[in-house]
Amino acid sequence: MSTNRSALDQIHIQIQWNRLLSVVEEQAQTLVRTAFSTSAREAGDISAGVFDTDGQMLAQAVTGTPGHVNAMAASVCFFLEVYPIDTMKDGDVYITNDPWKGTGHLNDITVVTPTFLDGKPVGLFACTSHVVDIGGRGFGPDGRQVYEEGINIPIMPLAREGEVDRGLLHLIKVNVRNPIEVEGDIYSLMACNEVGGRRLVEMMREFGMTDLGELGRHIIESSRAGMLEEIGKLPKGTYRNSMRIDGFESEVDLVGSLTVSEDGIDIDFDGTSGTSRYGINVPLTYTQAYASFGVRCVIGGSIPNNAGSLGVIRITAPEGSILNAPPPCAVAARHVIGQMLPDVMLGCLNHIIPDKVPAEGTSCLWNPVLLGGRGIVDGDYGDSRPFAMNTFHTGGTGARPGKDGMDATSFPSGVRNTPVEVNETIAPLIFWKKEYRTDSGGAGTYRGGTGQVMEIAHADGKPFAISSMFDRVIHPPRGRNGGANGQTGKIYLKSGPKLQGKGRQTIPAGDTLVLEMPGGGGLGSPADRDPATLAIDVRDGFVSEAAAREAYGWTEPQLVAGDD
Repeated sequence: MSTNRSALDQIHIQIQWNRLLSVVEEQAQTLVRTAFSTSAREAGDISAGVFDTDGQMLAQAVTGTPGHVNAMAASVCFFLEVYPIDTMKDGDVYITNDPWKGTGHLNDITVVTPTFLDGKPVGLFACTSHVVDIGGRGFGPDGRQVYEEGINIPIMPLAREGEVDRGLLHLIKVNVRNPIEVEGDIYSLMACNEVGGRRLVEMMREFGMTDLGELGRHIIESSRAGMLEEIGKLPKGTYRNSMRIDGFESEVDLVGSLTVSEDGIDIDFDGTSGTSRYGINVPLTYTQAYASFGVRCVIGGSIPNNAGSLGVIRITAPEGSILNAPPPCAVAARHVIGQMLPDVMLGCLNHIIPDKVPAEGTSCLWNPVLLGGRGIVDGDYGDSRPFAMNTFHTGGTGARPGKDGMDATSFPSGVRNTPVEVNETIAPLIFWKKEYRTDSGGAGTYRGGTGQVMEIAHADGKPFAISSMFDRVIHPPRGRNGGANGQTGKIYLKSGPKLQGKGRQTIPAGDTLVLEMPGGGGLGSPADRDPATLAIDVRDGFVSEAAAREAYGWTEPQLVAGDD
């Protein structure tokens, strides 16, 4: 009988766990559906999760990005250091965008809300969203210190017992270029946590729970044990990889070592380049977020992401390196470096599980910030409508074991491309072209994902500015295990001049901006690619006939024979 009861208890607690996952997913969907900015509403550049009263993450929403989720997992403890749980009251809401205590740069606003059951705090909901503008120089890498990059909101109350701090909202609104969108997103963040809290209380009443103690312990202990079991299948030892990327004022070396032991995985970035003079530096929480995600992509992927599974992956980086930049380093474009870290980790793991590791991809987003208005551009802007818009796009991912890379798909961030039609409604711009970039994916048994080409012009023929935060312009995504490199990206004017991969630059009146995004690296020898698959690539324009002959060594009759 006791065995049966134990089995029933396990089923009961698993139902509670699944219900908690549905709670945080509804929490995230509330944010997406009520958000004002395209970054949240269209791209899904958000995170949402539920935490116990000690600040341990119990569950995260599927909707969201690893950089936000895993950094937010650490940030809730920073909130509790300033405002202990026993000082919080029902209706309180707390806010910050501190890069070192949030998710890495000022454009990400994190909101934390306690949830009460019968007057007792039982949990915390947290969420993050990237807002379109936070003042200062605007979203871009040009700043020299964080003070230039926008308004910095320390951990502080946004609402007390249900009363919103209107003065704080007003202060934020008068310091940003898009006050309506930013204020709307803050209210969406509050609503997101409120819905999560309501659903949690409903769940707890339904199951007769007075706290999350037993469920939380089960989640954390089970997830920790599951991850250790998966890690235990790997050979013990230390494995190293390095990657050179473009950087800003100079190239950057990302050097990682990954040590597998009985009690988890330890990652160290000793040997990585020092901090930059510009805003591409990475706070440690963001480094930890993407390095741990790189490991989780191929180890323990079926185990839920929470304090238990994350706790057995420990990450350090030397203070003063670009991956552990101290205040007041500029950090606005920290993603352009931080999103490369999964590729570094996968390179380490390729030493021991090469059959599970993809090739390198574009990795960092190609998300141009486009701006127009007096004082922003070189030249006369006239009476054309001013704007500031962050549009999300990317190149190809690396080829995967048994599959080609994904075309024009964001990895590791997971955010969606923002539709051209939406972009054109919120800014006086015309997107003349958006198409796949032929031959950009590296050749291999499995081809690297294809990048894309975009052409953008001002609808009124005025000058406008781009804040470039692009990498893989000098150094391509590398192929793996015999696969060829993907193509590097390009940024230039249609009239001819090249632009830099990083920094604010003006597109002159009447000219057109052209972005050619990188392709992912190939995996395995190109000679082993299936002829019929290559024929389809040629037919669909992903690979040109010339590249098929040169890179794959196949003749045209073979291509024709495979074409249907």
